[in-house]
Amino acid sequence: MPPKFDPSELKIIIVKCFGGETGSAATLAPKLGPLGLNAKKVGEDIQKETGKMKGIKVLVELRCQNRAATVNILPTASALLIKELNEAPRTRKKEKIQKHGGNLTLEQVKKVAKLVEHKSLAKTFVGTVKQVLGTAISIGATVDGKNPKVTIEKINNGDIKIQP
Repeated sequence: MPPKFDPSELKIIIVKCFGGETGSAATLAPKLGPLGLNAKKVGEDIQKETGKMKGIKVLVELRCQNRAATVNILPTASALLIKELNEAPRTRKKEKIQKHGGNLTLEQVKKVAKLVEHKSLAKTFVGTVKQVLGTAISIGATVDGKNPKVTIEKINNGDIKIQP
């Protein structure tokens, strides 16, 4: 038999879900049941906390201790860029695949880079900005009306200086 669970021990569970929606009780129950937590109540807490990121897939960290869960949002670069684009929230039932188009300024990219810098493995802030620009390529956004690859080339050539 497995060892008995200690309720005062801190357990961290990371779940990916759509912002503004309750996490599926079917996926939460096997993770939360052994900890003595109600999956439906935790799902409602996730919905409340992720309301600002409606329609965007976000990582949610659940810190479970003493049969209580606290919800933290772990923002990814792609989720923050989509939020910066200020697109209308999508309805998952009607649109299966959504193309994200739009224009970002270099200042918005720097702002997102500041928020994800602690997770980045880049040595410098310039590397983190390039990493966020690469994410902008993958979601289909432009930077100052140009392809983000052009902006990366300008940073590499020294035409654009990035100050932290």
